[in-house]
Formats: sequence, structure tokens, C-alpha cells
Amino acid sequence: MDIENLVKKLHPLEIKIILHYGRGDELFASGVEADLNFKKGNGNQALSWLLSKGIVVEKRRETAVFYEMTELGRSWQERGTPEERILELVRIKSGLTLLEIAQTLGMESKDVGSAFGIMSKLRLLGMDEAKRVGIILPPEQLKQGRPASGPAALHFNVVRGILDKAASNEDGLIAESGLDLGEKQEMAGMARKRGAAGAAFRLIERETVFFIFTKEHTAIAAALRQTGVSGEEVGVLTVEMLEAGSWKGKTFRPYNINIPPARVLTGRTNAYSQFLEQTKDKLAGMGFEEFDGPLVETEFWNSDALFMPQFHSARDIHDVYHVAEPAAAKTIDEPWLSNVAAAHENGGGTGSRGWGYAFDREFTKRLILRSQGTVMSAKTLPHAKIPGKYFGMLRCFRYDKVDATHLSDFYQTEGIVLGEEVNLRTLLGMLEMFATEVAGAKEVKYVPGYFPFTEPSVEVHIKHPSLGWFELGGSGIFRPEVTASLGVKTPVAAWGIGIDRMALMALGLNDLRELFSYDIDSVRLRRWQS
Repeated sequence: MDIENLVKKLHPLEIKIILHYGRGDELFASGVEADLNFKKGNGNQALSWLLSKGIVVEKRRETAVFYEMTELGRSWQERGTPEERILELVRIKSGLTLLEIAQTLGMESKDVGSAFGIMSKLRLLGMDEAKRVGIILPPEQLKQGRPASGPAALHFNVVRGILDKAASNEDGLIAESGLDLGEKQEMAGMARKRGAAGAAFRLIERETVFFIFTKEHTAIAAALRQTGVSGEEVGVLTVEMLEAGSWKGKTFRPYNINIPPARVLTGRTNAYSQFLEQTKDKLAGMGFEEFDGPLVETEFWNSDALFMPQFHSARDIHDVYHVAEPAAAKTIDEPWLSNVAAAHENGGGTGSRGWGYAFDREFTKRLILRSQGTVMSAKTLPHAKIPGKYFGMLRCFRYDKVDATHLSDFYQTEGIVLGEEVNLRTLLGMLEMFATEVAGAKEVKYVPGYFPFTEPSVEVHIKHPSLGWFELGGSGIFRPEVTASLGVKTPVAAWGIGIDRMALMALGLNDLRELFSYDIDSVRLRRWQS
């Protein structure tokens, strides 16, 4: 063992132990803490360090039993044990049944029964033929309402002594080794190892490990004394020490300037969250009002109000997530339910022939996880201002195969613009703004699309430098079957764009899954900073 090099690596706590104890002394954590005035836990920590350096070795282990006072035990100590409370009540008001005693004292019947059983065995309380409780101990053996002598007095005094002793200790602990035979017998009835919530004490077994120094201790201690190291050296020079001048005359531990500094990780906003907030700010700055709603929706608002027929393939169980409990809403607001049902069946008052099937008013109440952001556009129409502009950043759920451009849990930015002058040209201008200003795309194209709730319908596509062309989202002018059924008579332009996909372009990523990475280091890369 290189003594000289080892001495340089010793911590002040280790140094104090080495210098304070001799070669043959037994060391254990609590004893070291008491002898050297260490903080709780420092003794175990220092002995572990010494063990790892080969300066001490384990000699033996001892298991000791302790009793820790529970909340119930503290209640007994402060308010009285069940026996003390019952005896006091019966002394004042004799002739009560056990149930009446429990109700009067606010105690559990089982606890009253257990306490009565103990006092019955001690010949302190008894019960007549009518099951009424009374004191059977002769009056001369009672003093100030409590047994003055005999087994009953011993029981009361021992239990009260144990409770008061535990309460006087800061941690509420009593060592079994500190109890006499009578106290141990009483403690056996008050302590539990498991399920101690209903007991006054919790039984705890603690193992104490004893160490002794190795043969190198003598040489190490001599080397420490020769260098003048005591373990009292100051490790940190604080502002307070400089201000008070208390550093003067102190001995300081040497600093190792070759130790690399700790890595400093500055906090920053998650780039994707920041991107969403920036997009919200841009839309709000353009005069759009934000809407939001619950993740759980009815089939009515998610699909029926958008003129999607109830036999549409998107209603299949593999495309949406259903709620198990409760499975359906109780009601759907009128007149929207009747208006939408009529639009599906025969067009209602929308000028359409509808889908020509019998609308299922129970199916429409079924609860699902929101599968598209357009649900909030539909819910906004009945109370929307005209002219008006609305948007939302909405979390949606679909049963989908996860890949670089698809997730089963994703965000959409959804919006509508209402007004007499709204038309397809208005919509295309907004789509281009999203693609270039928000997503940062250089190449944009429009593709004709089909959606049951818009006519005409347009898909906007952008070109990613690595992934190539992909759809950013769908849009169109709401059909009258949607707007008229919900009380709107003016044109409404609507869009639903995958904000996650916009983030791919804006943040320079190649895979949607990177937006939700649990790898903190990857989140900190500069490419995440928009």
C-alpha cells in the first residue's frame, strides 16, 4: 500500500477516525458519530470509504430490535390509552354497553372490545347479564380514578411509562435492550412488525456492522501526524468567512486544480414546445382567437357534425380509440342533434339530399378520443362571430403505424375563417403562409383532395430536404350540411395541418419521433433551437 499517496486522498472524516481510534478498537457508525460529533449518516459514510481503501475490515454484525412509536401511539400518549379512556368513562357513567362506549368515545368497536378484554382479565371491569359494563375492582383499590395497586395498576403504570419514554425521544424510538422484563411483556402486545398502522409501536430490526483497523493503520496515523493534518482543515472558503475574517488562522485543504470542472447544464425551453408557442403567437398576432376542448369527444362532434356518414371507414375500431367507461354520453345538445341527423338522412334544410340512411342517435353518443382537430371547429360554429377567425393547437389520437412521418398521438393546428368574402383564394393564401412562414418550406404545392365535410377540398404538400414531398394537411370550404346544421349561413374556410410535420421542417429534423425523445442530450443539440 502506497501510504504517502493514500494519505493525500483521505477525507477529513476519515482522518478524524484514524487519529482518534487505536489499532484494536471496534468501530461502528453510531458510535463514531457520537464520539466525534459527526452529523447523522457521516459515520456510515466515512467507514464505507475506509473499507473501500482497505484501511478497515468488517469484524462482525449484530442485530438489535427497536420499537418506533406510530401515530396511534402518539395519540395514546396524548389522549390516553383505550384502557385509560374507557376506565375514566365507566367511572363517571357506569352501565354502558360496549357499543355505547365506542360511540361515546369515538373509538372502533374492536378496539373497545380488546381493551375491555384486557381489563376483564385484570379484574378491573366486568359485565352484567344485560351486557352493561361496570367497575368490579374494590373502591379502596382505586386512587384518582385509576388502579392503585395490584396487576391492574402495574399494567397501567408500565404502559404509560413506555409511551412517555418514547415520546421524550425525538425519533420516538426505544431499544429493546433498554426495557425490563415487564416492559417487554407489555410491548409485545402493543408492537407489530407488519401492518403497524393499527398498533402503538412498529417493531424494527437494525443491523450494526463492527469494523477494526487493518495493520496499515499505525503507519497511516503516523504519516498523518507527521504532516500535521488533523481533519479539521477547512474545505470551502465562503463569502461569510471573508466578510467576518474568520478564515484567518485556519488551515485549508489543498485544491487539486487538475480535476475537471462539473458539467454545467443550463436550462432551456424544449424546442418543440417553443415552436408551438411561437406558432400560437403568430396566429394570435394575425387576429385569430384560440379555441380548445376536451380530449374525449362524442362521435357526434368528432364525425357526425362534420357530415361524415356513420358507415364511413374512419369509424372502424382500428382507426379511433374508444372509451371503455363510460362508453357513451348521456345527451347531445339540441337543436344540433336533430339538425345533423336530418342532414344525414335527407339533407334537412341544407339543400342537400343527405346520405340517405337512418341516423343512429345512440351511436352518435359513443365516446372516443379526439381523432381530428376539426371537431373543435364544428363545436365553435354555433357561437362563432361573423366575420371571425379561430384556431387551436389540438392533441389528437389515431390508431396508426408509427414511422418517420406518422404518430398515433400527434398535434394538429386547426382553424376556421368565417365571412361573406371568404373563398378558395383566401384559403390558399393562408396555406401558403403556413407552409413558408411557419414551417419554413421552400417548395409548396397544392393537390386536390376529398373530405366529407369540405367542397372544394385541398391538400397542401411541402418538400423536405431528406424525406421528400409529404402532406402537411387538408383544407377546404365547409359544406352547407356542416355550417347550416350548426346555424351558420356564411362561407367558412377550414384547415387541419399536422403541426408536428411543420416542426420537422422548421427544426431541421428527419423523424417525428425525435420531437418526443427521452434522450436529454439530443434535446440539447443546437439543431433543436429554432
